[in-house]
Amino acid sequence: MKGISIVAVAVLMFSGQSCNQNKSPQHSENMNDITKTEHYTFKLSDKVTRKKVTFKNRYGITLTGDLYLPKSGANAPLPAIALSGPFGAVKEQSSGLYANQMAERGFAALAFDPSYTGESGGEPRHVASPDINTEDFSAAIDFLGIQKNIDRNKIGIIGICGFGGFALNATAIDKRVKAVATTSMYDMCRVNTNGYFDATTPEQRAQQLEQLGKQRWKDAEDGTPEMGPRSLEGIGGDAPQFVKEYADYYKTDRGYHERSLNSNGSWTVTNVLPFMNAPLLTYLKEISPRPMLLIAGEKAHSRYFSEDIYKKAAEPKELVIIPNGVHVDLYDKVDVIPFDKLDTFFKEYLK
Repeated sequence: MKGISIVAVAVLMFSGQSCNQNKSPQHSENMNDITKTEHYTFKLSDKVTRKKVTFKNRYGITLTGDLYLPKSGANAPLPAIALSGPFGAVKEQSSGLYANQMAERGFAALAFDPSYTGESGGEPRHVASPDINTEDFSAAIDFLGIQKNIDRNKIGIIGICGFGGFALNATAIDKRVKAVATTSMYDMCRVNTNGYFDATTPEQRAQQLEQLGKQRWKDAEDGTPEMGPRSLEGIGGDAPQFVKEYADYYKTDRGYHERSLNSNGSWTVTNVLPFMNAPLLTYLKEISPRPMLLIAGEKAHSRYFSEDIYKKAAEPKELVIIPNGVHVDLYDKVDVIPFDKLDTFFKEYLK
């Protein structure tokens, strides 16, 4: 894996669709009902209701989410969880599945599309931001905390894959979050700055930045950002195993969604720039004394991110390694994802 460049990391793992395929949605008050034509990669539990909602972050971007509620909810206000991820995925994929499962267990659960993604707003499309995507979690906390059926003193976060890093980052700065959990966590700034296992040299980083600077001039001349290659299409047998595993989720019936960046193409070539200049998790220790739960697969290529965060974080903290699990197992395999552990964790700390 040491030969994979910083830009290749972004386009291999987190692909998006072409610029003209993903327009900003029209947001309105009548977006509350899920239509029969909408595609989800999992079945809605008969113990749960799902309602489409919208809310704004502090940048004025309208975010769209699905609010999952237990049908047998108590009369008292519910504890709540905000969920997002993986990086480049949409709420109809993994985060919605998690929300569905947590609502079954008695939580209000909000799975949302982050800025510039899915049905959420933001222009241009196919870009991400360590700042704005961290803010998206806090905007979800804003929304949950003003609902009459939710206890604003009992709100937690679950972040999946790249949004695990944003979830931790948001929790560090947002003291309203009482507990945080991540699965298959990625630190997007670290991997784009240093490459896998921090193998990128300073010289390679400098070369990448030179190339990206020239790309910005090209984009300015063209009037539109250039898109990266459609990396998950037609991958060969010599592709890294983790890339094959991504394709097995995003490019098959298992996890494909038409609005998912990872199912359909590529990010902009320059999308990696802010992640190379704005490290996440500078104030990781300020999550304490609130609890942190990190979950990773034993055989996941991303395991070391969770292990290193665990070493750096202050107590209370817990690291759970899933035997034989790979990165994408924690996207959708309900027999692998430790939902009972997540249930116990949040019920203990959201009380």
